[in-house]
Amino acid sequence: MNTRDWPIRAKLTALVIGPVTGLLALWLFATTLTFGPALDLLAARTFLYDLGRPGESVVAELQRERRLSVVQLAGDGVLPELVGQRERTDRAVDELRRRIDGEELRDAADDHLDYRLDQLGAALDALPAGRVFIDGRKVDRAGAVGLYSGMIGSAFQAFSAMAATPDVQINREASALTALGRSRELLGQADALLAGAVTAGRYAEGEHEQLVRTVENHRFLAETAVADLPPGERADYQRLTEGGAFLRLRALQDALIRSTDLPARFDVRAWETSHAEVWAGLRDFELRGADGLTERSVPMAARILIQLAVAGVLGLVAIVVCVLVALRVGRSLAHRLTSVRTAATEVAEQRLPDVVARLRRGEEVDVAREAPELDHGGDEIGQVARAFNEVRRTAVRAAADEVTLRRGFNEVILNLARRSQGLVHRQLALLDRLERRTEDPDELAGLFQVDHLATRLRRHAEDLVVLAGAAPGRGWRRPVAAVDVMRGAISEVEAYDRVDVGDAQPAGVLGRAVGDVIHLLAELIENATAFSSPGTRVDVTGRTLPGGYLIEITDRGLGMSPPAMAAANRKLAVPPDFDPTESARLGLFVVARLAARHGVGVELRPGRPAGTTAAVFLPSDLITDEPPVGSDAAGPERRRMAKVSRLTTVPRGRSTRPGRERPESTVIPLAMARASTVEPPADDDGLPRRVRRRGPAARPRAVAADTPALRPPEEARRAMSALQAGTARGRRDGTRAVGGPTVARIGDAGPAEPTDVPGDMGTPSTAPEPATEPSPPAPDQRTATERDA
Repeated sequence: MNTRDWPIRAKLTALVIGPVTGLLALWLFATTLTFGPALDLLAARTFLYDLGRPGESVVAELQRERRLSVVQLAGDGVLPELVGQRERTDRAVDELRRRIDGEELRDAADDHLDYRLDQLGAALDALPAGRVFIDGRKVDRAGAVGLYSGMIGSAFQAFSAMAATPDVQINREASALTALGRSRELLGQADALLAGAVTAGRYAEGEHEQLVRTVENHRFLAETAVADLPPGERADYQRLTEGGAFLRLRALQDALIRSTDLPARFDVRAWETSHAEVWAGLRDFELRGADGLTERSVPMAARILIQLAVAGVLGLVAIVVCVLVALRVGRSLAHRLTSVRTAATEVAEQRLPDVVARLRRGEEVDVAREAPELDHGGDEIGQVARAFNEVRRTAVRAAADEVTLRRGFNEVILNLARRSQGLVHRQLALLDRLERRTEDPDELAGLFQVDHLATRLRRHAEDLVVLAGAAPGRGWRRPVAAVDVMRGAISEVEAYDRVDVGDAQPAGVLGRAVGDVIHLLAELIENATAFSSPGTRVDVTGRTLPGGYLIEITDRGLGMSPPAMAAANRKLAVPPDFDPTESARLGLFVVARLAARHGVGVELRPGRPAGTTAAVFLPSDLITDEPPVGSDAAGPERRRMAKVSRLTTVPRGRSTRPGRERPESTVIPLAMARASTVEPPADDDGLPRRVRRRGPAARPRAVAADTPALRPPEEARRAMSALQAGTARGRRDGTRAVGGPTVARIGDAGPAEPTDVPGDMGTPSTAPEPATEPSPPAPDQRTATERDA
């Protein structure tokens, strides 16, 4: 039986039940042992009046009937006295049978006495058949003596079974009285043998020897029995044997023993008189002794019962006290142990996590107040409580040290990330200036690749900021179109050429969330491209739903198993603490942090027919109307968005059906667009499209001279301003031609502003221009967008 997992109350109860049960069993056993003998002593009166007196009457009547039966067998006729004696014997036997069959005697008798009573009843059942044999003279005198002696012997065996009281002295005296009764029976046998011989005038064969044995046994039993009597009763028996009748009977017995034949002058009358007197005296002595034993057993039984009652009450009181003490001590132990368990559980499940959470929030924590002392006494439980107090204090201090270490680690990561951000932003600003100064398409393509890598580096630096628990810092003052947000996220992905923008319903994203949403979408799009085959496409769509705006990113990869997807959705729903051991899932952690910051819902779903779909639900408090394209007030914001999304001169075209937009028409680098030529309008929006092309193949590339020709800055500014002004006019004219709003593509109206750097980085919000930057063009040659900048 395994008791290791039992509750403490069950274990204490088991400890208590064992000793108490043993004590109760001992008490019951002792009570039974004492109560039984007391009942036996009280049953002595029942034995005397239900078995002793009726049995002695039966024995006396059988002894008389035996003598008369022997005399009748010795003579030739029928004795009239025998008929009357048989009637008296039958009455005595009937009375004895009634008492033997009674419930009172049987209830008081034990198994041994029950067996002896059954034997006595069976012996008495043989009496009618024996009488028939005697009347038919089918048995001799010795046989008649044996018949009656057997029944009388069964009675004495029952008397011996009564002498089983718990008191040794009473048992000894009862046995002595029974032995005296047997000696009296032997005296009756000798009288019956002598009466038959006297009636017949001689001994039958073997009768003299039987008479001699009977007389000798009588004397032996009498002497042995008297030795066990108390001194007073022994003195009374001694006085009885010194009487004249005993002396005359002894002398006659001696005469019979010496002569093998009947003495010629044997005084039969003297024998009969002496025998009757001695027999009656012995019977009275036995009855008085039996009455005395009965009277003595009652007080003794009462004394035993009183002792039993006292012992029983004391034992019961002891058991009750043990139970009460065990219950009190067990309840106290259980309560104290429960208190220690409750305190330990409270600390482990509530206080310590709360302390750790407060420490992580930067709050000050008093270790002494958060880990109060537990006082549970000075015993082992109190020692465990004190040890637990120390464990709690150590745990709180360890938590504080761990949070301090984590905070320092986050600050180190944040510091490194901010430095990397500053360098990346300066690099992007430098690349922007280089792109504006470069006219060669190949060099612009290379610069764009470097620019694209720098953009991805900026996002990875922002990942470190998010991991450190700070805000990345990119933000816009005005709303940005949802489709531009999607394109801005696509531009920060390495495999941007595999991503298609499908149906995107009009909507605007509030400026405060644009940077984080771009970052969030970029992480999900990069996962979609990384976990799908290089030859597959990734679709990005957006639609308006009640309560917000839904953006779905669908790849055609192998997908995720249901357990893995469920685990990822749990992390996305409730951002876990950053665990450095799970470096392979940093993207999910960053997405979860960014989504939790703005209340954005992110969920991964199985794609159809294959792959995975990432659903991003922007709540209504982040969504507004889509801002107009040609708004001059938002010029700086548009230029920043153009720099982020790397948009082309093509306006926000949206597919009228779900499908793919070819990347050549939607995601052409800005630097490459600057180096392209303008073709006549070829699309239904009436706007020109820039297509990157080289000059004539036959035109040799100019070889740099040893001394390069200097190009005046004013000429370069005038050329660029004319190109930008012509592009803007072409857009406006094309928009009017198709009846739409004035369209001016963000990012082509003028040089883009450097991306903002968070104020907490210690770097300026815009990268400074080098001292050699040419001065701005004349006012009449600048576009409205440049004037806003």
